[in-house]
Amino acid sequence: MSNKKSGARVPRIKPINNFLMLTVLSIFQVVTGFIGAASGPEFQPKVILALLCLVATEWVYLVVFYSAMHRRNFELELIAFFLSGVGLVTIGSIDADAAFKQYFMVLAGIVIFIVMVFLLGNVDLCMKLRIAVAVGAILLLIVNLVIAKTTNGSRNWITIGGVTFQPSEFVKVAFIFVGSATLEKIQTSKNIIAFIGFSLACVGSLILIKDLGTALIFFMTFLILAFMNSGDIKTIALAIGSAIMGGGIVLKYRSYVKNRFASYRHVWEYADKGGWQQTRVLVGMASGGLFGLGIGNGNVRYVYASTSDAIFGVICEEWGFLFAIAMVLSFVCIAVSALVNSIAARSTFYSIAAVAGAGMLLFQTGLNIFGVTDILPLTGVTIPFVSQGGSSMMCCWAILAFIKASDIRTYNYLGGVKKK
Repeated sequence: MSNKKSGARVPRIKPINNFLMLTVLSIFQVVTGFIGAASGPEFQPKVILALLCLVATEWVYLVVFYSAMHRRNFELELIAFFLSGVGLVTIGSIDADAAFKQYFMVLAGIVIFIVMVFLLGNVDLCMKLRIAVAVGAILLLIVNLVIAKTTNGSRNWITIGGVTFQPSEFVKVAFIFVGSATLEKIQTSKNIIAFIGFSLACVGSLILIKDLGTALIFFMTFLILAFMNSGDIKTIALAIGSAIMGGGIVLKYRSYVKNRFASYRHVWEYADKGGWQQTRVLVGMASGGLFGLGIGNGNVRYVYASTSDAIFGVICEEWGFLFAIAMVLSFVCIAVSALVNSIAARSTFYSIAAVAGAGMLLFQTGLNIFGVTDILPLTGVTIPFVSQGGSSMMCCWAILAFIKASDIRTYNYLGGVKKK
């Protein structure tokens, strides 16, 4: 297209070369994988093999969906591949035996992501499934309340048939799905009351099992869903519902928070007790500097929960503060992508789900980072895609599917329309 007055041509923005981007990412992952495998006293082949499996999976995914499904928008997946690779290398360098387990959790997450994207392509089906999903989520939380055992002060883990998982992670996905589907067709007070009831049931269950971090994430997501709703009276109802949930969290956790977070903002005074983990993380972040000490050369890796809650400290110390900032900006990119996609999304369902999903990922990341650095109370949540944890990994990929579905380019092939 040209400008008729000046005769100047308007430059066309070239799309991202997905294969070039993945090539660069693969080289980065392989190099860091070898460094991670060689970081201990002995070379750990499990780490590099698990990393190579991840790289192979990434290439299979790109080639299949690029050629067979004619997709061209892989920005979100590339970010998730990057974060997952960083997590795998960091975890593998600390515990080589956990490398393949982490890879299989990433693989399971990718499979769930693919299934979710196909499912979300049919809005009418999503509308029909919202009640069944809501009932399933409540039943899962009830099972959690009945059979879960207390671990680290909360009852958020259950074991069935030798498999241990965290039900609240899967309920996160259901919460976004049900909330978005309900607000998409919100025409009656009955719908809004039903959603508030579902929200109270979810947060109430989390309060009972004393999972403060997840309860806060649900509460914040509820606020996002309330903000995305444009109705006057219904928005007020959502705000009242959120206030009730927030009040419930404060009342239930008043004594619990006081005991657990006695060292909040005073970690140096409790350096040998409640603030031990956070003080070591802060020291490690400072000693790592801008470019890090090198993978395997830090001390935060020996802190409790170094592969989960405190993994940000390991990355800052060994990979460098600049790299840690780049990692955080990856989540910002996901959030920006969701906001951009929501404007042009073909349905309100996609807009609401994308923004709520991105907000949940960003807020969870903030809780983790600000918690271990004593800016916020330590709540014990993980960093999406990076921290060790199968339930969390699968949940993060499922949430990413909401953002992917909001991109109008994702479903072009369904209508047989291919962009040149």
